[in-house]
Amino acid sequence: MKGFKYIIILGVLLIIGYWVSDLFYNDESYSQAVLKYRENKDLNFRSVTNSPLPDSVRRRFDKLTYYAPTRDYEITADFMAEEHPEPVAMPMTTGTQEPYYVKGKAKFELNGQTHTLTLFQKAGSTSDTLFIPFTDQTNGFDTYGGGRYLDAIPNGKTIVLDFNKAYNPFCAYNPEFACPMPPAENRLKVKIPAGEKEFALK
Repeated sequence: MKGFKYIIILGVLLIIGYWVSDLFYNDESYSQAVLKYRENKDLNFRSVTNSPLPDSVRRRFDKLTYYAPTRDYEITADFMAEEHPEPVAMPMTTGTQEPYYVKGKAKFELNGQTHTLTLFQKAGSTSDTLFIPFTDQTNGFDTYGGGRYLDAIPNGKTIVLDFNKAYNPFCAYNPEFACPMPPAENRLKVKIPAGEKEFALK
């Protein structure tokens, strides 16, 4: 009986060990994937053809700055699709407007509070990826004062909001770009210390 009991205990410990190992492996793999994505973005920013940076800035550019990746800000939200998407005039940083469709809302919990973001699709786009311009309480401090963007694809009634991939609009690097301005309903009253930080040459 004793031997049988030890076998059961050993089996349980092995299962726990595999579970813990898998957990850390997944987190490590996730972080590595995010870091690789950021490296590729830096390469594009150094490129003559793909960079949004003015040439004088691009020549001195090294890399963008980010918060360290953390899965605390990879959030699975409830997705409420808009049954009859209506076009809205999205204000741009240049004072103009461009047509976007409201495709739904994402509701999620963070820091003990419920938050909601409106998701958009640019008129004429056929992509499943939705556009989320937002502001949070890091803007003007660690992150760009005009807000940041996020892209996400709904999966039925849920959607993953990975704020580790939050990025700056092109006008954060070059004021000649026309960028959508986050609407009032997407002004989060919480800090999102994840994703891209404010751009500054080093």
